[in-house]
Amino acid sequence: MNGRKISLLAVFVGLSVVGAFLKIPAIIGSVALDAFPALLAAAFFGGGPGAIVAGAGHMISALLGGMPMGPLHIVVAVEMAILAFVFAYTWKKKWLASSLFVFGNAILAPIPFIFIYDWAFYVALVPSLLIGSIMNTAVALLLIPRIFHVASKGVVKE
Repeated sequence: MNGRKISLLAVFVGLSVVGAFLKIPAIIGSVALDAFPALLAAAFFGGGPGAIVAGAGHMISALLGGMPMGPLHIVVAVEMAILAFVFAYTWKKKWLASSLFVFGNAILAPIPFIFIYDWAFYVALVPSLLIGSIMNTAVALLLIPRIFHVASKGVVKE
């Protein structure tokens, strides 16, 4: 990975910080617009870089939200990294990638918390995660074609 690509990944992590301040009302305060930069990075650079931005972006968002679930945010960061990785590898079929991300983030990712907390926690969390996932995906889908030419100057994955 060259210096230019590392710098752009740092910019995407910075965008995650900005997105972390844009909270979506939820029972847990860490649902935010922090995932769309990871989707951008996944589409531009591939699964690994997208996963790094997703994991780092979630942890920063959780820190800004006061870490309401404590160390369990590590589980969520790993889930976000996996979802960004899957998004990158299904990106050629944009609607499949988008659907998998929304379904994975809103429905599948909170399943471990049924066992840690309970069903009520899961049921309370899913609506805000669904809204947040749709909003993050929509922003990414709007921005990817518009900024592709900027990121494609020798650093975007072919």
